[in-house]
Amino acid sequence: MRPHIHLHLPGVSLPAIRQVGWDRPFSWLMAGVDDLKANPLPSLAYGLLFALGGDLIILATLRYPYLVTVAISGFFLVAPLLAAGLYELSRQTARGKKPLFIDSLRCYRRNGQSMAMFGLLIALAVVFWERFSAIAFALLGPTSSGDTGIFLSRIIFSGEHDLFALTWLALGGLLALLVFALSVISVPMMLDQESDFVTAMATSLQACLDNPGPLLLWAALIVALTLVGFATALFGLILIMPILGHASWHAYRELVE
Repeated sequence: MRPHIHLHLPGVSLPAIRQVGWDRPFSWLMAGVDDLKANPLPSLAYGLLFALGGDLIILATLRYPYLVTVAISGFFLVAPLLAAGLYELSRQTARGKKPLFIDSLRCYRRNGQSMAMFGLLIALAVVFWERFSAIAFALLGPTSSGDTGIFLSRIIFSGEHDLFALTWLALGGLLALLVFALSVISVPMMLDQESDFVTAMATSLQACLDNPGPLLLWAALIVALTLVGFATALFGLILIMPILGHASWHAYRELVE
């Protein structure tokens, strides 16, 4: 039997966390699809912004190959905060409302201080990863500069730098897993309960400790579906990001009492 680990933070009272089954991430996805169908235009507007913004960032970094890889990996770090408007759409949909896109943007003003502090922590994580990657790829010399296609073939596909590629991917995965554990339900909780960012992140981490299997599956589904979106020049994100954003709201509602 798996021992229960409970976080104890001085002066912080965490809400109760429900334990869920392995099948629940798929139910969250279906609930996300239902929210998209219930109010498609504002949801798809967010998806379009994700797709266009991502394409512009990648185009801007094509001359700096390592930045392309950092931009793709960094996307997973900032997406929970950028999807706050989608959480708000699901929140209003659950109340029987049909908000407009502009209505959902007002969520960023609710509990703004906690949202800003959380955003700062995410920004620090992205900056750390960019600086680490810059130094790591610079150590490879000329291989890390030039055309992005050549860069990928030399670093990832040539077999010349397998150890480097595996180490970089492993460290990036650990950072992404940590950010996922701290953010999987923290932003929805800050919007819904106006919790401070420390309580929200601690609750998110507690949810992962209480439900490691289902939430690892949820993380894997998010990565897999997002990579499908990237494989379609990011335009698949027009549908995928709204579904994942709405589904994340339902994950929060089911996990936190």
